[in-house]
Amino acid sequence: MLTRMERINPPELGRPSGFSHAVAASGRFVFLAGQTALNEENRIVGDGVVEQFERALSNLLTALRAAGGEPSDLCSVTIYIVDMDDYKAHAREIGAVWKRLAGSEYPAMAGIGVSRLWDVEALVEVQGFAVV
Repeated sequence: MLTRMERINPPELGRPSGFSHAVAASGRFVFLAGQTALNEENRIVGDGVVEQFERALSNLLTALRAAGGEPSDLCSVTIYIVDMDDYKAHAREIGAVWKRLAGSEYPAMAGIGVSRLWDVEALVEVQGFAVV
């Protein structure tokens, strides 16, 4: 099945940085479970938000690739954040991790502050869906 994806960023909403305002797509939908910084032994790894974001995003991309997709196939990503101030303080580093692992094709995104995640040591969780 042919995948068609269009990132939509109307000028009336201002230039997005690190996300797209909307993504229209057709193809096979892949819904990706929320991923934290769990390693192969199901233990949270990474001392800070940047390291944990890198592991969580890597885990999400591993699941996406197993479903036949690539980072550019992501339509929507939600990031659940335990400490929003800490996350924002490291936004530039987190953005560099995104670009290195996922490239510069940005999905529609949201960052949501939460009081905690399933594993108390987890600082971020990344969830998404893609069209492949």
